[in-house]
Amino acid sequence: MRFSIDMKKFVAGSNDAGQRLDKYLSKLLSGASMGMIYKWIRKKRVKINGKKQEISYQLQVGDVLELYINDEFFDEEKSIPSFLKKSVRLAVVFEDENLLVADKPSGMAAHGEDDCLLDNIQAYLFQKGEYNPIAEQTFAPSLCNRIDRNTSGLVIAAKNAAALRIINEKIRNREINKFYLLKVENPERLPCSGRISGYTLKNEEERKIYFYENDVKGSKYSETLFKKLDSEGLVEARLLTGRTHQIRASFAHLGCPLVGDVKYGAKKNGRRDFQQLRAYRIEFDFKTPSGELEYLGGKVIEKKE
Repeated sequence: MRFSIDMKKFVAGSNDAGQRLDKYLSKLLSGASMGMIYKWIRKKRVKINGKKQEISYQLQVGDVLELYINDEFFDEEKSIPSFLKKSVRLAVVFEDENLLVADKPSGMAAHGEDDCLLDNIQAYLFQKGEYNPIAEQTFAPSLCNRIDRNTSGLVIAAKNAAALRIINEKIRNREINKFYLLKVENPERLPCSGRISGYTLKNEEERKIYFYENDVKGSKYSETLFKKLDSEGLVEARLLTGRTHQIRASFAHLGCPLVGDVKYGAKKNGRRDFQQLRAYRIEFDFKTPSGELEYLGGKVIEKKE
């Protein structure tokens, strides 16, 4: 079958391997809907190694993709984004060929804004020669976990697609333990240790999370372990779920809001404060096979300040 459209050829690299064909094409083709992608695959306008494949086919390193798709869906003007060339604001706590753990300062967004943590990580790797957006077809270094703008501490970033898939799976399966240090008001109300279980629900208008002891429509289950470290309000918390503002809303519900967290009921002190909350410890507690990251099993990364 012939098409009047010019064929474009791509070779799957290590960061493309393991992706479903439809997911790969959704990243590669700008502006193409999933419906269009499914139709092109069905009509044999997408071939792998000269043959039609199913939507669910998982790419292998070295697969040759032949795409008979309109030019308008390809980014022919790939260039290096200017932010990759800017000076970098980044504190690296741990790094190897697969992962980077950064210490995000309070006040910096994790992603989605100019000069966010992710921008700085990508610029750092670009300037080291470990990331080239022109050479990559569908992957860019990505965050595996996120923390609030005004929370400081450790964030994991994956340098390649395999590491990203493994770490995301480990987080979902609770094989990566994340610990926080926080300071609360009214510490006398807290027992020496405990578990805060309940449900969180976001109020979109207030951009605030509310904590409920019982399930309410639209809420998500939340669970946090904690122990007091002193009598002055210093607490260590371990997340068993990863809900938005989970720690802040949970402790506010107990009448012990985080110091400086005015949004969740802390006292105003006449100046702008960030909530006293820091992601300070990550434990790679792998219980299942971990592929290329097996060597990280049992590793602990910690930075208190």
